[in-house]
Order: sequence, then structure tokens, then C-alpha cells
Amino acid sequence: MRRRLLSSTLLVAVIAVLLLGIPLGVAVNRLIQEEAIQELSGEAKSLLNEVEYARIQEQPITREQLGRKYPERYVQIYARGTPPQVTTVGVEPPEDRKMSADAQSESGVYVSVSRDKTQVEQQVRAWLLLILALAAAALAVAVGLAVVQSRRLTLPLRDLAMIAERLGSGEARPSKHRYGIGELDRVAEVLDRSATRIADLLAREREFATDASHQLRTPLTGLTMRLEEIVAAADDPSVVKEEGEAAIVQAERLTAVIDELLAAARRQRHAQTAVVELDGLLDQQFIEWGPAFRREGRKLVLAGTRGLKALGTSGGISQVLSTLLENSLRHGGGPVTVTTSSTDKSIVIEVADEGPGITDELAPRVFERSMSGAGGTGLGLTLARALAAADGGRLELVRPRPAVFAIFLRPVGDPGRNRVVSGPA
Repeated sequence: MRRRLLSSTLLVAVIAVLLLGIPLGVAVNRLIQEEAIQELSGEAKSLLNEVEYARIQEQPITREQLGRKYPERYVQIYARGTPPQVTTVGVEPPEDRKMSADAQSESGVYVSVSRDKTQVEQQVRAWLLLILALAAAALAVAVGLAVVQSRRLTLPLRDLAMIAERLGSGEARPSKHRYGIGELDRVAEVLDRSATRIADLLAREREFATDASHQLRTPLTGLTMRLEEIVAAADDPSVVKEEGEAAIVQAERLTAVIDELLAAARRQRHAQTAVVELDGLLDQQFIEWGPAFRREGRKLVLAGTRGLKALGTSGGISQVLSTLLENSLRHGGGPVTVTTSSTDKSIVIEVADEGPGITDELAPRVFERSMSGAGGTGLGLTLARALAAADGGRLELVRPRPAVFAIFLRPVGDPGRNRVVSGPA
């Protein structure tokens, strides 16, 4: 592209110089020739006047006077008389190099002034050389401007090509480069917007992978515990049956978690919230997490009002409770008490333990992504709060030490029960 710009600019400059330079050279040549002829004509008329005046005054004009007044000229004076007077001054130039002008009066005086046109031709050549020099300078300036313009165009194009190549390789980072050229700046803006969209897509993919790994770990842990119970009680068919049924429930819950994650990836949960009976859901959670707490020598205690119903999805509420119970098992201490209650505005499920709790520095940011004070992933509470919000409720830290978390759910009869809610972020 740079070579094409240079060649096209040089061609245009050459054509412009030829179109202007040739007529200018012809005009300069003609102008100098005409100026020299006019000068000789003026000298001839001046000489004729001097001769007429000298004749009237009867004062002769000597050759020395004419030589001093008309140097480098060949002068001829012819006056009628008997005999005719002929006066010549200077050296007559060759006929092919001669340039002349003459004048004649009514009294019969004829004068002729001639000169060698070599000097005129030298002057013409000097002007033509000046025109050629100006043309060469114009061509040089044109080439320089073409080089600058080609660099101004080709360098941004190379930069845009590199940006597009980086986008293709997955490095989605807006360059924010601008070049002062409207068309190229618009291309750069489009590439920056594309980079932003690609970066968002990649971030969502990474978040989905991280969320999936975290959310699937809890039901897989429960399924593993069920299988361990089955292996440990292989000689007791009733225990094996009970634990096998619990394992099936865990597998179904794992499927529900996968569905929730896919819905979150689509950014919309199409299922409407329904009435959820909290007793059965809480009993299932106690069955799943009971063995793990017993192995740690800790208790799970269920307290509060029974027979409560709330609006939401059983999968979402179950995942939120599982996350809180897992956090209490890993980071808390003493017995864990799950208390249910109701108010006019909410159905409340509190999860409390008697451990050291959450520090004052961490408490305001405990729901932020990747925020953990005990070596965890920092995703559990973030996803749990998003799931609670997706069901129209909320998850809050009621007390940091000892830690008490509360799930606030919509009661049955809430006017928003049939709305479609957004999935977790």
C-alpha cells in the first residue's frame, strides 16, 4: 500500500509539474525575448531623437559619445544628403546571432540598434534552470508528503491488524488507540467494542466454570457420604436401603444443581416460583448433612415453627441451605441450629453455630466474590445470595460472632408469586 501511495502521488506531482512548468518555460522565454526587443526599440527611438536634435543644433555626434552611451551595441546611423552620411559604432554581430530594432524620421534619418542575443539566451536558460529547480523541489516535497501520509495510513492499519489478530487469539483487551483519521478511528472503536464483548463472554465462561465446580462439589460430597455409609453398613440391609435412597436423592439434587447452573448461564430461569413446603426440605437437608456432623462430633438442631410454606424453588432454597450448613461444618463450631419463623412480610430460616464467627473486617464483605477468611474459594456465599435473590428472597448476615445467617423468603400469597425471576449473576 505504501508503494502504491508513493507512486500515485509522484505521478500526480509529475503531471502537475509538466502541465505548469512547460507553459511557464515557454512564457518566460517569450517574455524575455520581447523585453529585449522592446529595449532595443526604445534605444533606437532615443538615438533617433538625439540625431535629430544634433542636426538642428548643428552639433555632430561623435563615435566616442555613441560608444559610451550604447555599450555592447552595434549602431548604424543613415542620414540623407549629398553624399549620404553613414555612421557605425561597435562590432556587428553575426547574422544568425543578431537582434535588431530600427527607427526612421520624416527628415530621412534612419537609425538601427543591434545586439548579440547570446546574453538574452543566457538569461532565458537561467530562468529555465530556476523553473527546473522549483519543479524538482516540488517533486521532492510531494514525495516527502507522500511518505508521511503513507506512514500515517499504513502504520494504523498495521496496528489494527495486530489488534484483530490479538482478538482472534483470545486476548480480548481494548486498545483505545485513536489515529486522528475518522474512518480508522471508527474501525478502532468497533474493535474495542468487540474486545469488550469478547472479554465479557470469556469472563462469563470462567465464572460459569468456577460456579459449576463449586456448586457441584456440595452434592457430590453428600453423595460420597451416602456411599460411604452404604459401604460401612453393608451387613445391614435396612441401612443400605435407607442410604441408597438418600444417595438417589443426592443424585437427583445433583441433576437439579446442573439445571440451575445452566439456567444461570442463560441468565434467565424460565420456571416460575412455586409453593415450597419447608418441613420436607429441611428434613432432607438434615438427612444429608447429619452423618458429616456426627463424624465431627457435632449436632444439627432443628427449631422454630413447623409447617411453614414459602414461595421459591426447592432447588434454589436447598442449595442455599446446603451452602450455609457446609460453611458451618467447615468454619464454625459447636452445634448448628436451624430455626424457622414467620412474619407478615417474610418466612425466615436462620442458621447459627457457636464457632468463632466472622471478623469485623470480613463481615461487611462476606458476600463478595472470592472473599474468604478461612482459605475457601470465596464463592459459596456469593452464589447462595444470588440464588436467594433469584427466588425473590435474600440472604443476610444477621450476626457475625457467633455467625448467624438468615434466609428471608416470600410468604405464600405474595403478589409477586407468578413473576419470572432472573437467574444468579
